[in-house]
Amino acid sequence: MPAVSKGDGMRGLAVFISDIRNCKSKEAEIKRINKELANIRSKFKGDKALDGYSKKKYVCKLLFIFLLGHDIDFGHMEAVNLLSSNKYTEKQIGYLFISVLVNSNSDLIRLINNAIKNDLSSRNPTFMNLALHCIANVGSREMAEAFAADVPRILVAGDTMDSVKQSAALCLLRLNRTSPDLIPMGEWTSRVVHLLNDQHLGVVTAATSLIITLAQKNPDDFKTSVSLAVARLSRIVTSASTDLQDYTYYFVAAPWLSVKLLRLLQCYPPPEDAAIRGRLTECLETILNKAQEPPKSKKVQHSNAKNAVLFEAISLIIHHDSEPTLLVRACNQLGQFLQHRETNLRYLALESMCTLASSEFSHEAVKTHIETVINALKTERDVSVRQRAVDLLYAMCDRSNAKQIVAEMLSYLETADYSIREEIVLKVAILAEKYAVEYTWYVDTILNLIRIAGDYVSEEVWYRVIQIVINRDDVQGYAAKTVFEALQAPACHENLVKVGGYILGEFGNLIAGDPRSSPLIQFNLLHSKFHLCSVPTRALLLSAYVKFINLFPEVKGTIQEVLRSDSQLRNADVELQQRAVEYLRLSCIASTDILATVLEEMPPFPERESSILAKLKKKKGSGTVSDVEDTRKERNTNVNGSTDHTTFSLYFYYPTGGNLHCYSRTHSNAIADICKLGVSSVFQVTSSPSSDLLGLGNSSAVNSGSPPAASNAASLLVDVFSESLPVAPLALSAFRFVCKNNGVLYENQLLQIGLKSEFRQNLGRMYVFYGNKTSTQFLNFSASVVLDGGAQLQQILNIECLSDFVEAPVLNINFRYGGSVQNIAVRLPVTLNKFFQPTEMMSQDFFQRWKQLSDPQQEVQKIFKAKHSMDTEITKAKIIGFGTALLDGVDPNPSNFVGAGVIHTKTIQVGCLLRLEPNTQAQMYRLTLRTSRGSVSQRLCDLLSEQF
Repeated sequence: MPAVSKGDGMRGLAVFISDIRNCKSKEAEIKRINKELANIRSKFKGDKALDGYSKKKYVCKLLFIFLLGHDIDFGHMEAVNLLSSNKYTEKQIGYLFISVLVNSNSDLIRLINNAIKNDLSSRNPTFMNLALHCIANVGSREMAEAFAADVPRILVAGDTMDSVKQSAALCLLRLNRTSPDLIPMGEWTSRVVHLLNDQHLGVVTAATSLIITLAQKNPDDFKTSVSLAVARLSRIVTSASTDLQDYTYYFVAAPWLSVKLLRLLQCYPPPEDAAIRGRLTECLETILNKAQEPPKSKKVQHSNAKNAVLFEAISLIIHHDSEPTLLVRACNQLGQFLQHRETNLRYLALESMCTLASSEFSHEAVKTHIETVINALKTERDVSVRQRAVDLLYAMCDRSNAKQIVAEMLSYLETADYSIREEIVLKVAILAEKYAVEYTWYVDTILNLIRIAGDYVSEEVWYRVIQIVINRDDVQGYAAKTVFEALQAPACHENLVKVGGYILGEFGNLIAGDPRSSPLIQFNLLHSKFHLCSVPTRALLLSAYVKFINLFPEVKGTIQEVLRSDSQLRNADVELQQRAVEYLRLSCIASTDILATVLEEMPPFPERESSILAKLKKKKGSGTVSDVEDTRKERNTNVNGSTDHTTFSLYFYYPTGGNLHCYSRTHSNAIADICKLGVSSVFQVTSSPSSDLLGLGNSSAVNSGSPPAASNAASLLVDVFSESLPVAPLALSAFRFVCKNNGVLYENQLLQIGLKSEFRQNLGRMYVFYGNKTSTQFLNFSASVVLDGGAQLQQILNIECLSDFVEAPVLNINFRYGGSVQNIAVRLPVTLNKFFQPTEMMSQDFFQRWKQLSDPQQEVQKIFKAKHSMDTEITKAKIIGFGTALLDGVDPNPSNFVGAGVIHTKTIQVGCLLRLEPNTQAQMYRLTLRTSRGSVSQRLCDLLSEQF
């Protein structure tokens, strides 16, 4: 930076600041500020031209007044004039004023941009730095549009000075964060990677920050950075602190650069090259070894820098999850921090070990620290550390230690902070269910959970208890006995009453033989809690009472008296009154056989994803440690601890290749096959009842080289690949679903196929319902499943969009009816617009983006005759149903419709803008679509135009 001359002290500014500080009241301050503003205004408007020093002084005063909280509505032009000065201090104040006070909508932006362009082309490093700092500080879209091409050019130019390269890299990083769509990816992207080899470590640090952000969005473009990052990291960790003296922080060589390089390597899988991989392993081992060395300084800055590099290295080891030795060493190193006196280190150690517990290589090593973690749960003062300890216990739990961990979590629950009790309850319920070898222990645990923290036991928890008890005959008697004993406590939580009422109503007969739990005693026990419960619980108890009438005829009179009481028949709550009247009437007029039929025992629930697990995922958010751990633990077991998988047979073919992945799941025992046209192998998919939100986390496509064993399955494969297979064209079936997700897809005199679907970004889930309209069974309904007359079968398809596509997959249904094989082929309504995410935009942003998509290949326009009534509200509903956001007030013509959205695929995101112009007199439409891919524009135009 140039030296500041003696005359740059700006005595007038110092006097003004002193006057402001000496003001005794707010009124005196405002008076002094107004006086100064009037003086500055008169100077700016005076006939006498001001020199650069005076302009700088007055602009500084305005800046100071603004920082005091007062509005400034003049002086902007004078600040812009300072940008053309050749004095550093004057230009610096001008840029400072603009960075703070000038907004992106100012009329002066063009003048400012011209001044910045002049400084960027001046080759004066000081002026170039000031200009780059201003661009980064403002960071508006206008700045990004004006300098998106200049900043990368400066960054990779061979004659650019090191300080300017640093500023250019950080400026480009800022623009990429604020306006990523305006930063062009070109030749400079490959050249910026080589900045990792730069001699100046400041340039390397700035470039690494930029490459991390770019690699996260376009990893393939920056793959070469891996080898360079490993080489640079190796030179840093193996060097002595004296070798990098200018970048050594408290005896730690370049800690910030080391952390950034380790973070960059986490954007990629382990290197395939054995030499690079070995060199990286040596680096990580060196970092772990240095962590064991005695500290070279007692100052906290030394330990902070050293631990920052260590924890980032451990994160990289966990990310790669491929070196068992490193994983175990990392676990042991973290174990030493569990009892460290620094709270932050204990927190970070627990958090990192949660992730380590999900690795098959280090899970056992993590389990060795269970006593230390339990002790932290009991003695730790900081609630956030205790919460991480709970997370780690949950992550390290398996069948060998489940009872110990659940017992400790229940013990801690009695004194736990209220903010984390609900989460602990969910985790205890999940662990008890997942690792229950004896379901009597599961019942005891859940009832104990309700006793300790009943207010935090959600409906999902006690619902799940009911499902499991009903589905398992071996635990029903024990559950009835246990809840009967629990209800005898003077004070019971309402959730316990709900569970007790449901279980005794279903299985109270299993303990009725004991005189201590006779039918009348069971009823009196439940009814003693009735007046203390809320309306929903009372409704459940009334249902339990009428179940008792079926189970125990001897208490029928007693229960009918309760139902006849005025408190029931004339209850203010309509639900309770209706139940009492209907249950009483049913018990009076129905015969024993009818009662037994109507009030028979609940059938087993179909196996499904644990609602408790889904609630925990929702509470924690996707991608959390708990989510990763659940995926690891559920690879080979379902929520009830069994390894049974239930699937359903489905055949697809793809007329244009595999741009969609579809996975099938039903609750029938069969085989799921996915076939692609032109691919001879069959992909077998078996899905457990437990899954993530869209069911894609646990579904796996396994390449099976052999065809299905069953002969009828082989014949079906021939039909799939046959060109003569009749396929319903998209216009006849799936076109009706372009703007909606639910409805009847196909129907004839035998079969009805209904759909219900949901989509999120590039993933989708589709529920397919098959209804038998006849009174005869369908035999061999898609691989040996019997579909009874009048019955309905549900199937779940999970869909992933890999890239833009045209043709939808074909669903082939095969079954035997009346001695003949029926073959039906229906095209599924999976169209490109289903993967839209709506985008809200202002009018200025919309038309600015519209102009950017001006390439002829990016625009498709179609003029067509209206096929339906040109109703405004229906048109709006169709555009919203198409998937885009409907932008009101954007188009100058209020009768036009404008929409915006982004199509998400696994590989790319495609922005889309649409404009629909109706002509009611001519009964015509003009539809214009602009997207960043021409093929997408054409496909969307074809789909949407058919809807009007």
